[in-house]
Amino acid sequence: MARCNGRWRDEMVLDEPYTIGAGGNSGFQALNLAVRFGAKVIILVGYDMRVDRGTHWHGNHEGGLNNPDAPLVAIWREHLDKAAPSLANASVTVINTSPVSALTAYPKMSFSEALEHASSHTYHAS
Repeated sequence: MARCNGRWRDEMVLDEPYTIGAGGNSGFQALNLAVRFGAKVIILVGYDMRVDRGTHWHGNHEGGLNNPDAPLVAIWREHLDKAAPSLANASVTVINTSPVSALTAYPKMSFSEALEHASSHTYHAS
């Protein structure tokens, strides 16, 4: 992951080899990794970015592992939403399929609509 002045970079890293942005959570990192691997259409599934409906789909971590709280998730949400312009500038389409997601920067649609939209894109090998 990328560091700047000793701190993690919480932005999409698109131009440094072997590097991704931190964003505070694995969802951000997975999105950055998908872009680095060449994805041009990305469908977000389960990116709720809120904890009022539970912290994880599998329940809370046990055994002393941390669980996110509302202030932390707000920071994650901010990092993901702020990444939208750089993704758009890289010609990456991101679709959010979580109907309860607190993200605001990506178009929302059902999973089946997102698959249909993604399959309508023409891909060219570079």
